[in-house]
Amino acid sequence: MRAVRFHEYGPPEVLRYEEVADPSPGEGEVLVRVAAAGINFSDVQMRAGGLKAWMPDLPLPFAPGHEVVGTVAGTDRRVLAQLPAGGGYAELVAVPEAALLPLPEKVGDHEALALLTQGTVAAGLIDKARIAPGETVLVEAAAGGVGSMAVQLAKRAGARVVAGGRGERDAAVARRLGADEFVDLSRPDWDPGTVQVVLESVGGAVTARALEHLEPTVGRMVLYGNISGEPHQIDTALVYQRALSVLAFATALMPPERIAPFRELAFELAAAGELAAVVGSVLPLSEVAAAHRAFEEGGTSGKTVLVP
Repeated sequence: MRAVRFHEYGPPEVLRYEEVADPSPGEGEVLVRVAAAGINFSDVQMRAGGLKAWMPDLPLPFAPGHEVVGTVAGTDRRVLAQLPAGGGYAELVAVPEAALLPLPEKVGDHEALALLTQGTVAAGLIDKARIAPGETVLVEAAAGGVGSMAVQLAKRAGARVVAGGRGERDAAVARRLGADEFVDLSRPDWDPGTVQVVLESVGGAVTARALEHLEPTVGRMVLYGNISGEPHQIDTALVYQRALSVLAFATALMPPERIAPFRELAFELAAAGELAAVVGSVLPLSEVAAAHRAFEEGGTSGKTVLVP
């Protein structure tokens, strides 16, 4: 079969689209023929060596990809799966039967990949932030995979949503999803006004500026990403003086039983037509390096999908 692996850490060019042996399912596993694999920012960080502190024993060569949709080999059984050990950037993957997830008929393959991680995180963020009707929420990276669904779910919770992004393309996506206002985070003078909640995923100076706009005593910031690669600039004196709350949401640290309700809600809403999973790019597996490069350069919106 054909798969993508990296033999060393580095830039997107270290990703090799190569011939490898077909996987052999072990006890309790099934062979899944991959119809599509999702890209997450963690894949990009992993390839670049940015997650060595968390994953020091990553076996090289390594095939990234932690989410796939496809069919059980030799059948027409449609399945969705998360792969803790990676291997999703491939034509075939061995998956524990217990790891297969139900897939509603009304949800398409590419949309399912968006909901599996990004939809789950977005639903968890709304819960973590305890958004109340009438509050104003700043959603950073609002055209991205998580942000695009967080905009919709915050509106569903009754909030006024200020979407943050870069350029007119992001603004158009955010408005289409129901955002009430858009601020261009690439401009030095961006100003969302006073907000009660910030869903923070950029890091660096964006974090610092967003913190300044939180309403004293009730303001909450929920950290869930760091797409700039820069440390979150959080002035603890400001947090104390204004009695703000800084929280974090990370599904990697949560047991499956706590994550499942968020995933189930995302799929339920999508199947009912109440949550749109934004698919930005669908690329051949052979063009994975270009897909990773677009992630690093901020040139993506919605979910990026690879197809064998």
